[in-house]
Order: sequence, then structure tokens, then C-alpha cells
Amino acid sequence: MKLKIQIIILSILVSANCLAEMSKINDTELSEVTGQSGVYLSGEVSINEQGGPLSNSYFGLCSDANKICGARLSFQTQQGGGWFVLDNIKGSIAFEGLTFQVREISSGFGGDGALFNQVVMEIGLPESIRMNDFQYTLATGSSSRPNDLAYKQVDFMTVEMSGELTLEGNLLVFPTP
Repeated sequence: MKLKIQIIILSILVSANCLAEMSKINDTELSEVTGQSGVYLSGEVSINEQGGPLSNSYFGLCSDANKICGARLSFQTQQGGGWFVLDNIKGSIAFEGLTFQVREISSGFGGDGALFNQVVMEIGLPESIRMNDFQYTLATGSSSRPNDLAYKQVDFMTVEMSGELTLEGNLLVFPTP
């Protein structure tokens, strides 16, 4: 018992000396600090796995085979033109190792790097992407909403994906004047 009390008192005394605080650092001191820059992201996105919030003549529960239960994106590339549609988007996508950082290009690229001599944003592709029952339909539509009067949609293809992808490489985003 006496030994336990001595150990507790000793650990309190030792931990009392382990205090730290955040303090301001000026620009001159900060310029001397080196380290890694960038962001490393991992995450999972699930889209309408059980169906969306709308229920009408077009959208409904996933258990109803006569209804569309996934999300929908529609966009028009020119005023007065038709609509491109990504329809029935659902499932989940998980990724690990997506990175963002800035990088200076001052050499390489067949001599063009020295001429460029600027900073670019580097997007590192995720090490892996896992898809679980992810799907979408690529289509065209006569308007943005499927419940508009006289709406017509032409489906081009439906893509369904499950499994894991391994990716390598980076995407460089160059500034424009």
C-alpha cells in the first residue's frame, strides 16, 4: 500500500513539470520553421443508399422498381438547348490518400519548367477508391425536372460499380493569366 502511494505521489510530481502552452510566433521566427505542407484526406460519401426525400410520379423508394430513388444532376450547356442528365445516382464511394499541396516548377518538362518558374497546385490521386453498389445513368432530357409536363428522357448508359481501384499519379493545376 505504501508503495502505491509513493508511485502516485511521484507521478503527480513528474506530471506537474510537463506543462506547455501555445505562444505567438512572429514572422521572422516562422520563416525559420520547416516542415511538410499540404493536406491528406480520406473519407466516404454515401448517396441515396435508401432513397431520397422526394416521392412523386418519378421519384420514390428504392424498393419500388417503377420509381427512381437516386440523386439527379441536370445541366444545360447552352441557353435554349437540351439538358444533360446524371440520373439515379446512388451508392457509396470511399477514398484514402487524396492530397493537395502547392509545388514550384522551375525545371523539367523538356526545358519548359525553367521558363514557367511558378507555383502550381498539385492534386495527388487517392491511393485507393472503394465503390459499393455505386451507380448512375447518363441521359439527355427535354427539361431539368422529370415531372415537368411533356418531359422526355433518353438514357444512353447505366454504369454500376463495386470494387476497389488503385490509382497512381498527380494532377497539376496551372495558373492562368
